[in-house]
Amino acid sequence: MRKLALTAALMLSTSPAFADGLPGMTGIDHVGFTVPDLEQAVGFFTDTLGCEAFYPLGPFSGGDSTWMQDHLNVHPRAEIPAMRLVRCGNGSNFEIFQYTAPEQAMTPPRNSDVGGHHLAFYTTDMDGAVAYLEGNGIQVLGAPTTMTDGPSAGETWVYFLAPWGMQLELVSYPDGKAYEASFEGRLWDPR
Repeated sequence: MRKLALTAALMLSTSPAFADGLPGMTGIDHVGFTVPDLEQAVGFFTDTLGCEAFYPLGPFSGGDSTWMQDHLNVHPRAEIPAMRLVRCGNGSNFEIFQYTAPEQAMTPPRNSDVGGHHLAFYTTDMDGAVAYLEGNGIQVLGAPTTMTDGPSAGETWVYFLAPWGMQLELVSYPDGKAYEASFEGRLWDPR
């Protein structure tokens, strides 16, 4: 029993995932983002992409207090009329917000802007997925790019836009990526 406890203690003390990091952190629970129209966004993620919608939340406001500013770093009079949780396949959860706020920016940031971001979805059928998106009137940005050099060699990717302009991406690497041959650790893999 003592040997088992010592082995477990050594494994925990040398684990790179927990070394000098956030105590108790085990992974990503969700990614949150704000959209201009919650029903449109949930419909896009469920009807077009095939995700599953879960329970709705809201409304939330801080009333006349500074609660929204203090807790969410938004304007004190910001309100969340509604939000919804969604899950797409074998991935993390999305927490989709619809806010109203004074001085609210309505243009999504580009990848090159501070705060720019995108969501990437893994597909086992890149050509079929691109044809499906285009057939549903979704703007695909260029043709898929296949990485042939560097640590991401073996990956094919292409960006597309949600109806409200949010940047999304399709990725596929059925035989893995080149970094796997020379790097001991592994990125999370939805395959």
